[in-house]
Amino acid sequence: MVSKSLVKQIEQLRSEIRRHEEHYYVLHEPEISDAEFDKLLRALKALEATDPTLVTPDSPTQRVGGRLVDGFETATHAIPMLSLDNAYSEDGLYAFDERAKKSSTGKIAYVAELKIDGLSIALTYEHGMLVRGVTRGDGSRGEDVTANVRAIRAIPLSLSHGLVESLEVRGEIYLPRSAFERVNLEREGRSETTFANPRNAAAGTMRNLDPALVASRGLGAYVYQVVQDKPFDSKALSSSTLSSHSQLLQECRSWGLPVEPHWRQCDDIDGVIKFCREWSDLRHSLNFATDGVVVKVDDLKHREHLGTTAKYPRWAVAFKFPAEQATTRLRSIEVQVGRTGAVTPYAVLEPVQLGGSTIHLATLHNEQEIARKDLRAGDIVLVEKGGDVIPKIIKPVTARRTKGKGGPTAFVMPKRCPSCHTFLRRADGEVIWRCMNSSCPAKFRRGLLHFASRRAMDIEGLGEALVNQLVEAGLVKDFSDLFGLKIETLVTLDRMGRKSATKLVLQIEKSKKNSLWRLIHALGIRHVGEGVAVALEQGFGSMDVLGCATSDDLNDVPDIGPVVANSVQSFFSEKRNRDLLGRFKDAGVTMESAPVEKELQALPLAAMSVVLTGTLSSMSREEASSAIRRMGGRIAASPSKNTDYVIVGKSPGSKFKKAQMLDLEVLDEPAFRELLITLGSHMADKK
Repeated sequence: MVSKSLVKQIEQLRSEIRRHEEHYYVLHEPEISDAEFDKLLRALKALEATDPTLVTPDSPTQRVGGRLVDGFETATHAIPMLSLDNAYSEDGLYAFDERAKKSSTGKIAYVAELKIDGLSIALTYEHGMLVRGVTRGDGSRGEDVTANVRAIRAIPLSLSHGLVESLEVRGEIYLPRSAFERVNLEREGRSETTFANPRNAAAGTMRNLDPALVASRGLGAYVYQVVQDKPFDSKALSSSTLSSHSQLLQECRSWGLPVEPHWRQCDDIDGVIKFCREWSDLRHSLNFATDGVVVKVDDLKHREHLGTTAKYPRWAVAFKFPAEQATTRLRSIEVQVGRTGAVTPYAVLEPVQLGGSTIHLATLHNEQEIARKDLRAGDIVLVEKGGDVIPKIIKPVTARRTKGKGGPTAFVMPKRCPSCHTFLRRADGEVIWRCMNSSCPAKFRRGLLHFASRRAMDIEGLGEALVNQLVEAGLVKDFSDLFGLKIETLVTLDRMGRKSATKLVLQIEKSKKNSLWRLIHALGIRHVGEGVAVALEQGFGSMDVLGCATSDDLNDVPDIGPVVANSVQSFFSEKRNRDLLGRFKDAGVTMESAPVEKELQALPLAAMSVVLTGTLSSMSREEASSAIRRMGGRIAASPSKNTDYVIVGKSPGSKFKKAQMLDLEVLDEPAFRELLITLGSHMADKK
C-alpha cells in the first residue's frame, strides 16, 4: 500500500520545484541558488526511487530520457510556421505601418518584441501537459524533438492552469551568452570544433540525439505566439476577454510559459521606432543574442483582416539592427592545421570591442577570399559582426595603407605544412590546401583529441595540454599507444599526480568496452560523423566486416552515399590503418557489436529489424524500443528491404511513405500492442 505521507511529500516537493522554475524562467526572480535547486531535485529523485509507481510524466525528474536510437521523426505543422518580412531601416517600418493602415480607419497599436537569435519551436500541450515539440524546418514540416524539449528547464512540462484540450505555442530556443562561452571553453578543452555563434550552438544542441547532453547545455526558451484555431474556454483565461496579442502574452506568462520580459505595447509606429532605437544600444547588456525587433499588429481582429501571403504574415515585420562595425589593425595572417589536414588561414587582430565582446581573431576561410579582399598584414581593417554574431573582416581601409617599404605585406599561402613542412596539396575543384602527410604532428595531435573526445571514445581527462605532453614525451605515437599507458609513466609528467594518472588509466580502460560506433567515429575517417558511424555499426556489426565491405555493400546502408563509401574504403585500403586496428584488437578494444547470446537467439523477434515512426499514445518511443529489444528485435534508423516491421503511430514521417514504397509490413498502434501481447505470451509459455 502506498504511503499517504510519501505521496504528500512528493507532491509538495514537485510543487516547490515547479514554483522555483517559474520564478527563475518566467518571472526572472530566482529565490534560491542553483545549488539549493539541485538539492531539492535530488531529494525528489530519492523519494520517487522508493516507489517508482509514483513517478509521473510531468515530474521535474522526468525531463531527461534515454538516448534516441534512430534520429528524429518528421512532423507536419497543422498551421505553417511562416517566416517574417524584413525592414532594414526606420523608413521600412513606416512603410509597414502604411500597409497595415490600409485596412484600418484609425491609428494602429503594435507590440514590439526583441527578436531572439535561436531555433524556432512549436510546442503542443494537451490538457495542460507538454506532448510535442517540433522545429520550424521548412515551415510546413519540422523535426519532432520532444525528448530534447523536455530536457530544457525553461519549458514547463505542464501548465499551471489553462488546461484547454489542445494548445500550441511557438517560440525560440536559444543558448544564453554565458552558457555559450562555457560550452565553447569545454569544447576547446576536448579539442572539439567550437560553435561559431549561440544560434548554431542552440540548433546543434537540439539536433543531438542525447537529451542528457541537451540538459547539460543550459538552453533557454521564450514563447512569442499562441496558435489556436478554436475559441478558448473561459476557464483557461485570467481575462474574461481576449482581443489582443499583448493579452495573449500575459496569458502565456500566467500559464507558466516563459515570455521575454522586455516586450512593449506601443500606441503607434513612432513608439515602435523609439523601442528599436533604445535596444539597438542596450542589446549587448542581454544574456542572449538578438539581431532585431519583431513588430506585430496588436489587435487580433485586425490581423485577420490583414491575413498572410504565401511566405509571411502581413501583420508582422522584423526590423533588423544595423550590423556593428569597428576598425582595428590586422596584425598578421596565420594558418592552422586541422585533423583532416586542412590548412586554413585566420586573422590575428589588435583587440577591439565589438557587439559587446572583445574581438581578436577572425576567420579568413581561404587564400582566394584573402586575395579577393586584398587583405594584408599591417592593414587597418573594417571588422563587422556578421548577423550581429560572427566577426568577419569586411575590407581593408586602403586610404590608411602605408605605401612603399615597411608597408602592409600581401599574404602568400605557405607551400609547406607549418607543422611537418610537407608540401601542401589542393585537389581539383577544391579551394582548401591540405597536408597529406599521415605522420604530421599537428594532424596527429588534433586527431588524438578527436579520438578521446566525448562523442568518440569519451576518455575524460585527456585534453589538449595532456595530449601535447604525451606526444612531446614520445609516449603516444599512434592512437593505440593510449591503451599501453601506465600510472608510473604518467606521474613523471608535469602537473600529473598519482590520483589524476590513475583516473586517466581507468578512463582509457573503460573506453575499451565502448560501442563499436564510437571507435568508428573516433578513427577520424573523412565524412564519417557520429550519425554515419552509428549507421555503419548497424549495417556491418564488426570492424572486420566493415573493412571488407564493397561499394555496393556500403551504399546499401541507409544514410551512406558514394562519397562516404569511397572515404571508408580509402581508409581501410591503407596498411597503416589496418595495422592500427590490429593493435586495438590486441589491446582488447571492442571491435564488434555486442554478441547475440543463445538466449537472445530464441526470442520471438530475434534478428528482426523494426522501424518506429510517429507518436504512440500508449507508450513512449523509448518504451516501445525497449519492448522490441527485450524480444530480440533491432531498432533500425530507416526502412529498407531488410526491414521486418514498420510501427506507425500518430503523425508519421517520411519513413511511413518509404515503407509503403518498399511494400513492407506496416503495423498501426493497436496491431503493434496486439503483437507485443501475443509475443509476450509466447515468451511466458516457453519459461
